[in-house]
Amino acid sequence: MFIQTEETPNPATLKFIPGRDVLGSGTADFTQATEAAGRSPLAEALFAVEGVTRVFLAGDFITVTKSDQRDWYVMKPGILGAIMEHFAANRPVLLSALADDNAISEDDDEIVAQIKELLDTKVRPAVAQDGGDITFHGFERGIVYLTMKGACAGCPSSTATLKSGIENMLRYYIPEVVEVQQIR
Repeated sequence: MFIQTEETPNPATLKFIPGRDVLGSGTADFTQATEAAGRSPLAEALFAVEGVTRVFLAGDFITVTKSDQRDWYVMKPGILGAIMEHFAANRPVLLSALADDNAISEDDDEIVAQIKELLDTKVRPAVAQDGGDITFHGFERGIVYLTMKGACAGCPSSTATLKSGIENMLRYYIPEVVEVQQIR
């Protein structure tokens, strides 16, 4: 198995591409080992590598975030080994299905449906290129609430991405949107 590694805009996060489906669809973001316990054997194996602080699983990639006290050249072999062993053993990535926070539902009003559509078609694919994702949380009084995940969480450029990129695009297409705020 050959696993490609890509840097992300977040220096504390690397993107690992195993050349096969990880989740197929959807994403899973584990911000600590206890969240992964009993839910994702792959994330559990990655958290066992000293210095791993976050694991993000997506369609065809995995992003891993490290603590500031650790160096990638020390951690990378353990991470690659955990990914290879997991897929070689044919273990499941997740033990239960995920809910899709970005799915358009019948209960969504027209503006929320438009926001979700734009996020799915224009924003999420671009953010996935950088090893992350964005989750929609709500729309109230002109404010769109989003959560940055994976490499985008804690990234120095995430505020610029939200304000200059996503907010401007949503305001352009949907006049009712006046601001975008990040929920952590």
